[in-house]
Amino acid sequence: MSTKTKLLAGGNPQVAKGDGDGPVQAYIAAMPGWKGNVGRVIDALIDRTVPDVSKAVKWNSPFYGMPGQGWFLSFHCCARYVKVAFFRGSALTPLPPVESKQQEVRYLHIHEGEQVNEAQLSHWVGQASKLPGWGGVEHQRASP
Repeated sequence: MSTKTKLLAGGNPQVAKGDGDGPVQAYIAAMPGWKGNVGRVIDALIDRTVPDVSKAVKWNSPFYGMPGQGWFLSFHCCARYVKVAFFRGSALTPLPPVESKQQEVRYLHIHEGEQVNEAQLSHWVGQASKLPGWGGVEHQRASP
């Protein structure tokens, strides 16, 4: 008998925190409806763009970072979109479209029916992965 993952506000999956690809894949598998496909596209694009990326789930969201540099990106489910957060987004060109209360953070909102602009997202991910990240450096590489 399988147990369903609890969905928090906006349909964000409640997944146990943990380092590595496994917790991130569990989060993506629990994303409801069309949002799961968006999560798979984002995760695969990050893997292709930054092969040595580190992954973890923290605060019920997948985080992506570089060893020794901290986290550069996270995403989570909101009621009507998937919110992609670039922690140093104000340094990206062009700027991701959505402002934050935090000066350096910028967002990309992906709504149902929208196709992910993979070329633009890959460009932002590549830039973001080269910037000093946010948070600690305790994360591990995505691959064993």
